[in-house]
This record gives sequence, C-alpha cells and structure tokens, in this order.
Amino acid sequence: MHGPGAVRRRDRRAREAEEDRLSPAATRSTASRGRFRPEDPDRYRTAFERDRDRIIHSKAFRRLKHKTQVFLHPEGDHFVTRLTHTLQVAQISRSLAAALALNEPLTEAIALGHDVGHTPFGHTGEEALSPWFPPDGWHHAAQSVRTFEVLEDLNLSWEVRDGIRAHSWRIVPPPVTLEAACVRFGDRIAYLAHDALDAIRAGVLTEAMLPRGVIERFGDPGRSWIDSMITAVIDASVEAGSVRMDDEPLAVMNDLRDFMFEHVYHAPELVSQQRRAITLIRDLVEWHLEHPDDLPPRFRATDEPALVPTVDYVAGMTDRYALALHARLFEPSS
Repeated sequence: MHGPGAVRRRDRRAREAEEDRLSPAATRSTASRGRFRPEDPDRYRTAFERDRDRIIHSKAFRRLKHKTQVFLHPEGDHFVTRLTHTLQVAQISRSLAAALALNEPLTEAIALGHDVGHTPFGHTGEEALSPWFPPDGWHHAAQSVRTFEVLEDLNLSWEVRDGIRAHSWRIVPPPVTLEAACVRFGDRIAYLAHDALDAIRAGVLTEAMLPRGVIERFGDPGRSWIDSMITAVIDASVEAGSVRMDDEPLAVMNDLRDFMFEHVYHAPELVSQQRRAITLIRDLVEWHLEHPDDLPPRFRATDEPALVPTVDYVAGMTDRYALALHARLFEPSS
C-alpha cells in the first residue's frame, strides 16, 4: 500500500520548468508564437500537449483508420493504413526528439496531425485533384493545415501548424523547428520500412529484390531498418547541431526511396488501381460541382468558390465512403 505523498502533482508550470533541461535549440512551449485566438493556459498541460490532445480527438484524425497508405483495398488485416502509418511516424519522430533532448509533445503533435489532409486512396488523390489547382497542384500538407484552421478549427499553436505545413521534404520553405525536422525524417523512415514489408506481404516484392547496399547498411527490412536510420539521424544531428543524416546513410536511404518508387509505388499492379482511384475521385468532384445541393450543409455554408468546399468534402472522405458514394451515384443498379 502507498500512502500520502507517494504521488505528487505535476502541473503545467512544473512541466514548463522541465523544458529548461532540453537542448538549447529545442522549442519551449513558453516561447511559442501563439495561436490565432489567445486562450487561457491549461492547468496541467503545456500548449503543445494541449495541441496533441486536440488532434487525437479530432474527427479528421479518426478518419485516418479507413484511409489507404499504399495498397488500395488490400486483402488481409495486416496492411498499413494511414492511421497506423501516422502512429508509426509519431513513435519514430518522438524517439528522435527524446534522444536529441528536443520537445517531445511538439514533435508528437506535428506527427499526429501531418496526414489528416490526405484524400481517399493516399497520394493518388493529389494527382486526381491537381488539375483544378494550377500551377503548383494540390498537396495534402496544405490541406492538413486547412483542416485544422478552417474545417475543424482547433486553434493550434503556430509551431504545430508550421510543422504540419512543411512535413514533406518537397515543401519550401522548410519548417522552423528542429522538432518538425524530426517528423520529416520520421515520416520517410516509417513509410520506407512499412511500405517495403507491405509490398513483400502483397507479393509485389521479395526480399531478394531489395538493393544489396540497403541490406548491407541498414540490415533486414522492418525494425532493423528503423533502428539503423534513427541511429544515423541521432549520430549526425549531435555532431552537426541540427537534425540531419550524414551523406553516406542519406544516400542509401535515397537509393531505397528510388527503388520503392520504381518497383512498388509505380508498379503495374498498383498503377491500374491508382488509375481507377483517380477516375473515382474526379467523378465525385465533378458530380458535386454540378449538384452543389448534394453537398452536406456545412460545406454549403461558405462564401468560397464552389470548387473549394467541393474538394474539402471529397478530400475528407474515407476510402470506403468514397467507394460507396461513387457506386450510389454512378452505378445505381449495383
């Protein structure tokens, strides 16, 4: 039995004080650039802990469980979904932040929110929607920020929104915080590791097909890859004073990414599925542009051009909802 004093209170002020022990370049919640709308601080949680919790409880986060990662409508229960990918990114990113004495709740909040803007059927949706958004196209990162600023306004801290905005390596300018840089690496490490395992599970790859240099540098696919890449980031970051990989492991990781695009993401088996998904998404957008009264009321209550709420609605759909709605609209006999 434990008596009085065996458990002590650890409120927000205590947690903020503990941030003084982080690395000098870490982001302190007390130094946040703030929110759009000022709020009274929480009794127990720091600003970034509060953001993390809001994201977890959001509707957009819940929908990730029925959104595709790579394989569209796969057979079997063990394939990665957008939700399990997000949780893996959060774990890897937080491991990096913990080892580098950075702000873990900020890192976790960015990681948990980074993919909520994804359409049904994963990155395929970006190709489907981009013709309506010249010249730069449509990108899920911008939609993730829009989700939390407009569609489901959570009034998140600036640092969390900035990290979500630029979690993808193709986005410029890069994110401001080192915590967001951890998520950039966490996202790439996670998808390379679990997408390769899914491809092997689906019969698209065999282990013998994997690049020899990757196996020699990172080990067998799965946990060994994750551990090796995390360690490479930690070692280089401590030496450089910023979140990075040395040139040699980074080159191997980029070789693996190139291999995955050639043999998995652009594999003939997946391309045919992707073509069907693109057609389905464009059908749904065009239908609702022609039938705006079919949009749910909350998407009609806006002064924005008709394309914007239409894409908001379609992009927010889960895979199964999009499939069911498309069947009802275009294949009524089914």
